[in-house]
Amino acid sequence: MILRSFFISFVLILTSCKYSITTDNSDISYASFGDSITAENAISKESLLDQYQTMKEGDTMNLKFISKINDVCQKKGCWMNVDLGKNEQAFIKFKDYGFFMPLNAKGEEVIVNGKAFLAIESVDEQKHYAKDAGKSQAAIDSITTPIKTYSFLADGVLIKNNEK
Repeated sequence: MILRSFFISFVLILTSCKYSITTDNSDISYASFGDSITAENAISKESLLDQYQTMKEGDTMNLKFISKINDVCQKKGCWMNVDLGKNEQAFIKFKDYGFFMPLNAKGEEVIVNGKAFLAIESVDEQKHYAKDAGKSQAAIDSITTPIKTYSFLADGVLIKNNEK
């Protein structure tokens, strides 16, 4: 029984840790979070923005895209905002709260796999996320209306390693 518990704990620890993978292009390596994914067939952030603009609330799309991280939750790394171009961004949460991003990942290139959808974010949710992001109290207090967000539920994420 103890051996079984140890084995299960060991497997859980291994699957939740980041690790480095190398794609077919041996010059690029990635730190991996969540489910194991590859960089192949990722669409551009501009293509994702085009997809979002054709969606209505309740629609979902499974896809993989590449972008840069604008913000990461500074409490746990439990969400991130990524650039979509044209002054737009996508708000990303992680499937089953099963993995987190490094708190210092802002500005990093990222490949995200999962489900895109539109969401209406309440005032309370916006204030919660603003607080997590370390925004000023004045910025938090200025949030007064719900907004439509480009949302994404990620099951796997790759962050480009900048080391050579």
